[in-house]
Amino acid sequence: MFRSNTINIGNVVLGGANPIRIQSMTNTDTMDTMATVDQTLRLVEAGCEIVRITAPGVKEAENLYNIKNELVKRGCNVPLVADIHYNPQAAEIAAGIVEKVRINPGNYVDRNVGKVSYTDAEYNAEIEKIGEGMANLIEICKRHNTAMRIGTNHGSLSERIVSRYGDTPMGMAVSAIEFANVCRSLDFHNLVFSMKASNVKVMVYSTRLFVQKMIEQGMNYPIHLGVTEAGDAEQGRIKSAAGIGTLLLDGIGDTLRVSLTEDPVAEIPVAKQIVKYLPRKQASKQDIVSLKTSFDRCEDAVYFMPKYTTLEEYQIKEAAVYAKEYIDGKVQEIADDSDTALDIMQAVGAKISKAEYISCPSCGRTQYDIQSTLQKIKAETSHLKGIKIGVMGCIVNGPGEMADAHYGYVGAGKGKITLYKGREVVRKNIAQEEAVEALIQLIKDNGDWIEA
Repeated sequence: MFRSNTINIGNVVLGGANPIRIQSMTNTDTMDTMATVDQTLRLVEAGCEIVRITAPGVKEAENLYNIKNELVKRGCNVPLVADIHYNPQAAEIAAGIVEKVRINPGNYVDRNVGKVSYTDAEYNAEIEKIGEGMANLIEICKRHNTAMRIGTNHGSLSERIVSRYGDTPMGMAVSAIEFANVCRSLDFHNLVFSMKASNVKVMVYSTRLFVQKMIEQGMNYPIHLGVTEAGDAEQGRIKSAAGIGTLLLDGIGDTLRVSLTEDPVAEIPVAKQIVKYLPRKQASKQDIVSLKTSFDRCEDAVYFMPKYTTLEEYQIKEAAVYAKEYIDGKVQEIADDSDTALDIMQAVGAKISKAEYISCPSCGRTQYDIQSTLQKIKAETSHLKGIKIGVMGCIVNGPGEMADAHYGYVGAGKGKITLYKGREVVRKNIAQEEAVEALIQLIKDNGDWIEA
C-alpha cells in the first residue's frame, strides 16, 4: 500500500492518513463572478472540499480574486484551484490568489512545435527549459504557500514525450516524473499528481507506473484520481468507479474527482459513494470470490444480493472489484447480460455491447450546451453497437482524449463545432444548430450507420 506525504491546500490537509478529499470543477464563465460563486457554494453544500475553476487567460486569473473575496464574504473558505493549460502568465497571477494551481505538462511549457525526433541532448535540453519556464511560478507558489497539481492527461502528451515513449501510460508517468524532478531541483514539494485518461486501463496503468517510479526515486507525493471524460448517467458512474476504485483497492489515492457531463453538483454524491464503499485498502477475499463465480442474473440486483443496500453501492463496488481483477488478468467476462454487468465490462474494454460516449464535464472554456447536446447525440446514436463517439467542450484535451473514438464532436468557439473522423478533422466551424445532423450524416457517409 502506497502512503503519501501530507500537504496543505488552504485549510484542507491532503495525503497521508487523512480522509480522501472530494473535489469538482465549476462549469460557469469565470468572468461571471456571481454565477461562479453560486455554483461553488452549491458544490460545497453538497460535500465538495476543493473547487477548481478554469483560468484560460490573464483576465480570468485576475477575476479569481473577486470570486474568492465574494466567497469569503459569504462565509465560505473552500480552497480554490486555478485550472491552467497554455498560459504561464495566468498561472503566475492565479498562484498569488488561490490555494492551488493545476498545470498540464503537455500544454504548459513543454509545448508542441511539430518536432518528431529528439536526440538525447535535445531531449535533455528541453527538460532544462521546463525548469526555466516554471521557476517564476514555483517562486510565487513558495511565497504564497500555494500548492500545485501536475495533471498529466493522456490526450495531451508533448511531442517530446511521444517521440520517445509513444502515446502510452509509460509516457504519462515519465512526463509527470520529469516535472516532479524539476520541482524538486527548485526545492518545491507542495505537489499533487494525477494521471487522467478517458480509457480506464490507461488511467490505472499510468498511475501505477507513476507511483512505482516515485517509490524508486524516494518520492511520495499525494495522488489525485479521476477518469476524465467519463460521460454521464450509469455508464459515466460505472466507468469512474472502475478506474478510481481499482486504484483505491491498490491503496493509491488521496483525492478524487468524478467527471460527469452533468451539473457539477451531481458529481459529489457519486464521489461520496465511492469513498464510502471503496475505502483506500486492499480488496478483500470476499469481494474477489463474488467475481470468480458470476453476477446474479436479475433485473433488480439489490434484491438478490443482500450484501448491498442500494443499486449504487452494487454498481460502484462491483465495477471497482471487477475492473481490478480484469486489469490484473484474474478474470475475463462476467457471466451476466444485465445492463449493469454489460456497462462494467464495457468500461474496461472486456466486452463491447453498446455505443460508447467520451464526453467531458464541461467548464468555463465550453461555449455550447454540452449536456443537452450529449443527450441529443445519445438519442440518435445509442443503437450503434460498438461505435465510440467523443463529445468534447473544447480543443484543450478534446482531440487527444477522444483519439480512439470513431467520431468526434468538439467545441470550436462560441456556438461552433468541429467534426472528426478518428483523429482527422472533417468539417470545421459548423453552427451548433446543424452539428448533430452533420455528425449523423458523417456516420452514414462512412458506412457505420444502421437503422434503429
